[in-house]
Amino acid sequence: MPNQQAHPSGGRILVVDDEPHIRRILNTILTNDGFDVVEAADGSAGLEAVRSDAEFDFILLDFMMPGTTGLEVLAKIRASDHRAQTPVIILTAKGQDTDRTAALAGGANDFLTKPFSPKKLVARIHKILDTN
Repeated sequence: MPNQQAHPSGGRILVVDDEPHIRRILNTILTNDGFDVVEAADGSAGLEAVRSDAEFDFILLDFMMPGTTGLEVLAKIRASDHRAQTPVIILTAKGQDTDRTAALAGGANDFLTKPFSPKKLVARIHKILDTN
């Protein structure tokens, strides 16, 4: 079951990452910026959250996860009628050009390599939200 923190003023973000410490870090960064954060521990849980009735203003999606990968989750999000336009940033520890190309070609709005600056992450989220 996804974990939720209530900060509705900044919008609602789904964080999908198989690493608990990364989810905790992202949750702290985003809630401090006023976002309501929903966490999913893997691609399947992320898809379950996306398919639920919950509305998300943004999705942060890990590239490499066991089972359903971030690219597979992204493809299903982009194929869905009700979530196709939800902005997505792919996060990865690898950061290879081929991964970036695949993520952007698959419909990601942006691509960030871990570790990342919290300020840079928040700035990119706001920039994408402001242009949508």
